[in-house]
Amino acid sequence: MDDRRLAEELRLTIGELVRTVRTADTMPPGEAAVLGYLDRGGPLTTAEIAQQRGVSHQSAAKTVKDLLARNLVRAEAHPGDGRKLLLHLTPAGHDRLAEERRRRADWLGAAINDALSSDERRTLEAALPLLSRLSTHLHGR
Repeated sequence: MDDRRLAEELRLTIGELVRTVRTADTMPPGEAAVLGYLDRGGPLTTAEIAQQRGVSHQSAAKTVKDLLARNLVRAEAHPGDGRKLLLHLTPAGHDRLAEERRRRADWLGAAINDALSSDERRTLEAALPLLSRLSTHLHGR
């Protein structure tokens, strides 16, 4: 298989896997994404979240408003610019995100166990560092 075809097959397969795993989610994708960004990157403004998600400021603001109303995030004045608010993950938000991640991992883990032989699971495990390195390389571009 040439590199272009390999790249397209990888893109299609990973995209389908991600979409399928998300069917186990109980949170709207935007909410899970915002909680994930705050968990991985610390406090962010709504504008920073919109930029990272590739959505409009209005779309991100609606999601943030919903998360604030459910006490999954909290807002405080930005120390460098009082016109902005920094959003923080609350303990309830952290717990909700952890629950969602556990659900995904359990669901995917069961599928791996059911669908793959032990040799195939070892192959999948061996591929993880390659996928991680590829992701890191692409992220740096």
